[in-house]
Amino acid sequence: MSTMPWLTLLMVVPLLGAAVVALVPGVSARLAKQLALGVSLLTLALGIAAATQFSTTSSEQFQLTEQHEWIPQLGVSYALGVDGISLALILLALVLTPICILAAWDDVPEGGRRERTYFALLLLLLPFMVGVFAATDVFLFYVFFEAMLIPVYFLIGSFGGPRRQYAAMKFLLFGLAGGLIMLVAVIGVYLQGPGGSDGFLVERLTGLSMDATTERWLFLGFFIAFAIKAPMVPGHTWLPDAAAEAKPAVATLLVGVLDKVGTYGMIRFCLQLFPEASKWATPVVITLAIISIIYGAILAIGQSDIMRLIAFTSVSHFGYIVLGIFAFTSTAQAGANLYMINHGFSTAALFLIAGMLVARRRSKRMDDFGGWQRVTPGIAGVFLIAGLSGLALPGLSSFISEFLVITGTFQRYPAAGAFAALGLVLAALYIMLMYKRMMTGPAPTVDPELTEMPVPQDAPFTSAVRADLDADRPVRTIAPVKDITLREKLVVAPLIAVILVLGFYPKPALDLLNPAVERTLQLVGATDPAPTAPAADTGSDH
Repeated sequence: MSTMPWLTLLMVVPLLGAAVVALVPGVSARLAKQLALGVSLLTLALGIAAATQFSTTSSEQFQLTEQHEWIPQLGVSYALGVDGISLALILLALVLTPICILAAWDDVPEGGRRERTYFALLLLLLPFMVGVFAATDVFLFYVFFEAMLIPVYFLIGSFGGPRRQYAAMKFLLFGLAGGLIMLVAVIGVYLQGPGGSDGFLVERLTGLSMDATTERWLFLGFFIAFAIKAPMVPGHTWLPDAAAEAKPAVATLLVGVLDKVGTYGMIRFCLQLFPEASKWATPVVITLAIISIIYGAILAIGQSDIMRLIAFTSVSHFGYIVLGIFAFTSTAQAGANLYMINHGFSTAALFLIAGMLVARRRSKRMDDFGGWQRVTPGIAGVFLIAGLSGLALPGLSSFISEFLVITGTFQRYPAAGAFAALGLVLAALYIMLMYKRMMTGPAPTVDPELTEMPVPQDAPFTSAVRADLDADRPVRTIAPVKDITLREKLVVAPLIAVILVLGFYPKPALDLLNPAVERTLQLVGATDPAPTAPAADTGSDH
């Protein structure tokens, strides 16, 4: 047990910061933004300090542990701890939060209490993200799992696009439905366990002896909730609406971090608590993962809304993660866990850079752009790097993840690996078509007399013939716009740096993840399949 409550500090500091930003009288909107950014950076510094106390050679499953009685009558403990997987995801949340706060600097131009509330809610997400990855008590995990819904609901429903209320309600209903199903399973697994004042602890519920039917039903209760959160087909439909209507910073945290709770939960709870049921369900889960990869990619190709396109690419990417988890090989598991980290950064770059373009053009329709690499060459350059990472170009971080997942899947399920490889081709299509539609072609005409960007009509015509709202200028005429600003460079630079560093040197991340991967496979009782290729003939006589 850690002498310093590092994980509690990582929750208390942003929680207090959010309260100050939202509730203290006299805090101006500008000061609120500065406080939110400062608190998020302080929390990141504490997270880095906590990470230095983590040992990759420890024989303990969880480190930096804390445990206190919370509701002993129900067997609930305030129990926290991390392994390499959860620590990596916590660090992902800690890094992306200040980046998103900086990216959201001008999201609420009206200022006042509304702007303070927006940044307080962004900061409030952080303790819930830390808690859900750090909880080692199943009931405490469920509490954080549900609590995350609250700030996201208000961030989408109060600050999103024209269909924000529909998207927020859909997000909430899907989340609550999955959570209620999981609650039944949480109670069920506790009743199967040893009970006592700490009967919800993961280590006490691991290795329980239960009949096959009970284990399978409990597995399904957890898996359905995690598949909705992940999101996997067919429980994915809330994501495109939520991501398209949310502000880019909110969409980044939603898809880049919060959705990882689904895949993390599959590893931590489905595999660890129900190993035999996990093996029983593997053929169906792998089938759903392949469908998610292909279906998400095909729908991404057909999108005209840039934010919905990025959301559907994530449906496809999460299919790879789930495939790697349930392939039950060390290579695929390592790839799936690394994919969660790499996807967080590459998707953050796509969402935030797309948000910069949308803010300038005042439209999310890709056909309302065209030739913008001549208008904003700096943004076009970083957008291309983010897109190439999304299609897993060698040398960028996502390539290592997908290569490990597909290679590890081929070791046990060659057909599934072949279908997963098809997703690489589709990814190249949706990324390059997106870039072509938005960035290449003749440059639009810049009219210096325009003081603000004309808003294109929603008439169902091509961009070549649609007219702007003023009906006097063609859609190809735009107001003067700035290329990437200093603040935007500060947003993009760390994301591009991580994409490049992990693309060329993923070893530090894999060293952190691999011990937890090996322990997970041991708990499931899975071993890597033996090589099927015949031994090479050495030419010696026998």
